[in-house]
Amino acid sequence: MYVDPVDSDIAPSGTLLGLLQRGRGDGTLHALAAPRAEALAALTRCVLHDPRRDWQIEHRSLYYARLHTELDAGLDAVEAHLFHPDDGLPGEGMEERTGLALSVLGHLASYGDAAALGLLRRYAVSGANWQWALDELAVRDDDAGLRPLGPAVLARFPRTPDGDAELAAAAREAFEPRPWRLWEEDPAHPAQAERLRRVREAGSFDRWQRQLRTSGPRPGWSVHEVLAWAQEEPGPRREAAAARCLAAVATPEDRPELLAAARSGPDAARAAAIRHLAERDDPAALDLVQEAADEAAALAPSASPPGLLASVLDAFSRMRGAAALDRARHWAARRDDALGTVAARMLACRGGAQDADTVLAALRRTVRTLGPDADALAPLVDGAGRLTIRCAAPVLRHIYRETASSQLRGRAAQALAATDETFPAGFAVECLWDCEESTREIAARHATIGDTQVVERLRRLATDPAEEAGVQSAVRGRLEPDGTS
Repeated sequence: MYVDPVDSDIAPSGTLLGLLQRGRGDGTLHALAAPRAEALAALTRCVLHDPRRDWQIEHRSLYYARLHTELDAGLDAVEAHLFHPDDGLPGEGMEERTGLALSVLGHLASYGDAAALGLLRRYAVSGANWQWALDELAVRDDDAGLRPLGPAVLARFPRTPDGDAELAAAAREAFEPRPWRLWEEDPAHPAQAERLRRVREAGSFDRWQRQLRTSGPRPGWSVHEVLAWAQEEPGPRREAAAARCLAAVATPEDRPELLAAARSGPDAARAAAIRHLAERDDPAALDLVQEAADEAAALAPSASPPGLLASVLDAFSRMRGAAALDRARHWAARRDDALGTVAARMLACRGGAQDADTVLAALRRTVRTLGPDADALAPLVDGAGRLTIRCAAPVLRHIYRETASSQLRGRAAQALAATDETFPAGFAVECLWDCEESTREIAARHATIGDTQVVERLRRLATDPAEEAGVQSAVRGRLEPDGTS
């Protein structure tokens, strides 16, 4: 009935490795019940080969660190991975190769693992992804451990103008500035402190100079000039900026020019004009959106303008008027193209009870045709929960089990809490061990306290110093003041 996941690097959801790669709570529970060698092998693979679809928004490090502690796993494999010759190879991908392992070490260090702390210090001195390691140390190491790292880190940057510029950028872009402040104030290394002060002041001056030399729109620009500027560097960011500029310079007398650009201008100018008109609920905006979608549907796939269509659909999705919602109902019921999909997503986010069948149909169609990892699923899953579409529970359970995205699984859990009466005694219990804090918080609010395992898990979450405040607050709301259920 449904499309299976296509990412060959993710094991099936019914295997121990697949559960751990997805960050599911059942992964931890199965690992603790499995033979230790099998559990360690699966955990090591996950830590050394980041399984996340998007490492910037999905969490795994605390999840793996907790299981690492439970299994009393060693750090030999992590050390070999970090200091492998591949770490020094040029090119991109450092974050994907070592970021997860470094984050796991950071959590282990916060649990008092001295060996993990030592590995982070060594890697900050000699590793390619040293900035990540330094950020981990910045929130977990003490001053005495951070100060000796300064000379080795600064030695990475030659004492040349280019080296100083790179040093200033590294200090400025650090997630945590604490180590850099310590090194700038270290009386034991006056030359180091002086160099850091100098490059910081030079960096501030350079930023001020760049602000004075901006090439963006200036007061007095006309609509024609803003649209021409949008066309200089086509892309979503430039189009959005041009639309904001049009809001400042366009007058009612400019509407004919904007309509002409929105119908037949170059792609970037056309997208900026349509976005500007949509943001103002112009009466012509919805027809312009439909015209752009119809043109894209009429063209051969090789000749279609996906950039323009994506910009136009984004502009439509931001419209908030009643007319946009009415048109969304019309399109969602009659179109199965990109515009129909975006219209269904709008109904999922803003529609009413009368839109439940349309949202459910779009949810089922998207899973059936694109699989459980489709980006378009997130608002539809949210909509199923918001509209309390109880007959959506089976497809929501499928998404929960199969998706490789822990973010989407958390959305499915939230929707199941509203639509599935079996959730409190089922998936909610598993979610207490999930890798995402928001999913653990949902579980803490809904899980049925029916056995000692659940109560014990709630107590551990309530006292774990690494747990997020929102989760602990939800947990304490389920426990009595004396710590009993």
